[in-house]
Order: sequence, then C-alpha cells, then structure tokens
Amino acid sequence: MVSPIELERELNRLLGPENFRDYAPNGLQVASEQPIELLVTGVSATQALIDEAIEKGAQAILVHHGYFWKGENPCLVGMKYQRIKRLMDNNISLFAYHLPIDVHPVLGNNAQLAARLGIEVTGGLEPGNPYSVGNVGKLINPLSGDELAQKISTELGRKPLFVGAPGRLIRTVAWCTGGAQGYIEQAVDCGVDAYITGEASEQTTHIAREYGIHFFAAGHHATERYGVQAVGAAISKKMYIDHEFIDIDNPV
Repeated sequence: MVSPIELERELNRLLGPENFRDYAPNGLQVASEQPIELLVTGVSATQALIDEAIEKGAQAILVHHGYFWKGENPCLVGMKYQRIKRLMDNNISLFAYHLPIDVHPVLGNNAQLAARLGIEVTGGLEPGNPYSVGNVGKLINPLSGDELAQKISTELGRKPLFVGAPGRLIRTVAWCTGGAQGYIEQAVDCGVDAYITGEASEQTTHIAREYGIHFFAAGHHATERYGVQAVGAAISKKMYIDHEFIDIDNPV
C-alpha cells in the first residue's frame, strides 16, 4: 500500500508536470487519506468511471482528463458536485495529468499510438520545443492512404475519418492525439505525407485537400486510451500496487 501523497510524488517524478503550462492542474485533484492498494485508470473522470472504480473497490483513480479546467465554472454544482461527492463519500483519491501524459516519450499517448501504428519517432511537431505536444516520424513500413486507414481501424477498433488520396503512398507522418486538428498546418510545414489526430473541424477537410496532405481523425478517446494505461502499469510495477484500466466507451 502507498499513501496518496507518495503516489503523487512518484507520478510527478515520472511525468514532470512542472515542465508544462497546462489547461488544468496536474496531480492530486481530490485527496483521500485512504492507503492505495488498487489504482484504476481511465481516460476521463466521468461518473461511469467513478462508479465502476467503486464497484471494484479502488482507492484511487488516475485519468488523463480530470477536473478544474481553465474557463469552466469553478463552483461545485450539478454534475461536478455529484462526481466529487461520490469520490469523497467513498474515500477515493483522484489524480489527473493532461499534457504530461500526452508528451511522455515512452509512456505518453503520442508514443503509445506510434508504437501501435508502426511509426518511428524522428522529432517534435513543434520545432525547438523539447516538450512538443505532437511528433513527426516515419512509417516503418510505408502504406497507402487506404492501408493506413485500415491499420488505424484494426489497432484502435474504430474506423477513422480519412481525407486524402486512397492509393498514394505515405512514408512520413505527424501526429498528436486528442483534439489537435488545429496542428494540421504545422504538419504541412514539416513536409510530411500525413497527419493523424483524434478530431476534425469543418475547415480541416479543406486544409488537407488544398495542401495535398493525408488526414486521419481517429477519435479523441480512441487515440488517448493508451498513455494512462502505460503510466498505470509502470506505477503498479514500481510501487507494488494493483492496477486496472477501465474503458468507458466514447464515440468521439
């Protein structure tokens, strides 16, 4: 067993949240005094995830999307109140790390997605930024647009939105998990053949067509399931606590 403070200290050591200017606080967001034997991980701290963690007898939850985002209503009312009340009533600690879980070079969402899609990382999407939120790289085995779309579908269990020439070969890619469609022009500037992210906006299709770059929107949730699992597994091994990932399905 470990205390919430001990777990936060180890997570901070592993993920380095001090290196990021993030949109929400990283670390221990809801504290309990209960020692931790079982850590549940999930993508977002939804009511459904909390309820399943309670059913499994967890003492702590680690997520990628937690609470207290910049610009949101800070009052504990409505949905936020109900979620936090359930955590406190059941003496469960909540840990959340956003950009640090995206960026970690081995355990992060981007690194884990690259491993699944057969991409070799060659650099950052933001030149000169050692903590770039996205990456550039090359496919270990070049694929056509249709073939990469099928590989994404097979690996993530979700058919991606694909904009591009189905038969044109893809050798180099840029990618950033989640809602990072706004980085497509930076991907164009990097000179890659394709850009992969989670979501798309109306203008993304036109940008992809007019610049002649393949674009894949593979799902915000689908592209961000793997970092928090990898972090949970690493922490479980290091601190000798149990770990279980719970996937609350989300079509976005």
